[in-house]
Amino acid sequence: MHFHFIAIGGSAMHNLAIALHLKGEKVTGSDDEIFEPSRGRLAKYGLLPSKIGWDARQIHQKIDAVILGMHAREDNEELKKAQSLNIPIFSYPEFIYEQTKDQLRVVIGGSHGKTSITSMILHVLSKNNIDHNYMVGAQLDGFECMVKLSKTSKIAVLEGDEYLSSPIDRRPKFHLYHPNIAVISGIAWDHINVFPTFENYVEQFKIFIEKVENSGVVVYYNGDKELTQLINKVDSPISKVPYEAYPHYIEDGITYLKTNEGHKPIKIFGEHNLQNLNAAYNVCIELGVTSSDFFDAIATFKGASKRLELVKMYKTTAVYKDFAHSPSKLKATTAALKKQYPNRKLVACMELHTFSSLNKSFLSHYQNTMKEADCAFVYYNKHTLKHKKLDDLSKEEVKEAFGSNNVKVVTSSNDLVQQLTEMNWENQNLLMMSSGNFDGLDFTELAGQIRN
Repeated sequence: MHFHFIAIGGSAMHNLAIALHLKGEKVTGSDDEIFEPSRGRLAKYGLLPSKIGWDARQIHQKIDAVILGMHAREDNEELKKAQSLNIPIFSYPEFIYEQTKDQLRVVIGGSHGKTSITSMILHVLSKNNIDHNYMVGAQLDGFECMVKLSKTSKIAVLEGDEYLSSPIDRRPKFHLYHPNIAVISGIAWDHINVFPTFENYVEQFKIFIEKVENSGVVVYYNGDKELTQLINKVDSPISKVPYEAYPHYIEDGITYLKTNEGHKPIKIFGEHNLQNLNAAYNVCIELGVTSSDFFDAIATFKGASKRLELVKMYKTTAVYKDFAHSPSKLKATTAALKKQYPNRKLVACMELHTFSSLNKSFLSHYQNTMKEADCAFVYYNKHTLKHKKLDDLSKEEVKEAFGSNNVKVVTSSNDLVQQLTEMNWENQNLLMMSSGNFDGLDFTELAGQIRN
């Protein structure tokens, strides 16, 4: 079959395009901008468009289906042409459901931890040679492509976020997957440009729960009050499996799981990661993995990309990067590093980069989220505010919103680097947090500059 991707350069879109290509399908695509790593990966498989931009002439009757990415607009000329020719049009979550509707679908939802939980499940299944399809939002070690859609797999493990499906389908992605096993890691208001109130945001998770197939399972974090209330209101024939952080302790900078088979050292750490691990454990047990096989496999899991990822380790200094950007993630990640290295000071830097984080009406939610750090930097770029068409923010407004005296606000990445490189790093760790990249800052290069 011939599939054409409108906005092929997206993180999930380009992986789906590669997956279909590897499956033997004909794949073409277009986009008005394609950045790395999507660009290089598409080029490797001969899928990079020959020119950048939209062109209605690429759409014709021989195309079997169009897959539409969120980056395109409703008035996209290729989309309009496809509609006029009555070519089937799918958002990528719609398409993935069509490809997996006869399989047992595991869908991981929640405001945080989705990628980590999904990654852990994939790691355990792979280590135990259990065939499975998947879709995950971060590049993982040992995986060439982050989407797999084979016809032989009986299990599909899907990361299900709550953002919108496409420009012409305003349903949250995770509403389209109809899971047999659902995970919800927690509810922390985000995407205020799409879900303007907390109540509206919570409603999306209620709908997600209602989409679970009859006799299905919901694995949920019972430390979240709002989520627990939602689960308790559910009146349908599904099983409800609560979880919390897996029992553990820390010794000499290493986290150990307290299992019935003894104490097991693992490579990841932090309260949130131990919650994620327990969610993955419960899912894997539902899929028939034994406890022993789970713990043997998870012991080698190093973490998902940019999720408390170690950049560089020195004798008395460690540098980590993390995708954290929402208030709950910021607080949890900062606390995790302080707990893991109780005898070291922590310098934590975060970038205000998303629409929500740069919005004055949302900024107050960051109150005291970085107070665990010994020194905290909050960075934002004034150009990003203009690009997102948001009101200007002053440094004073940002500092007041975060509310703790340890916070310094900077609007120049060069200034941030200078302040960091001039510090004494003996017995001190650095944490860089953003869904962006601090305007192209090379974290490995920075780590080389701050060694003591």
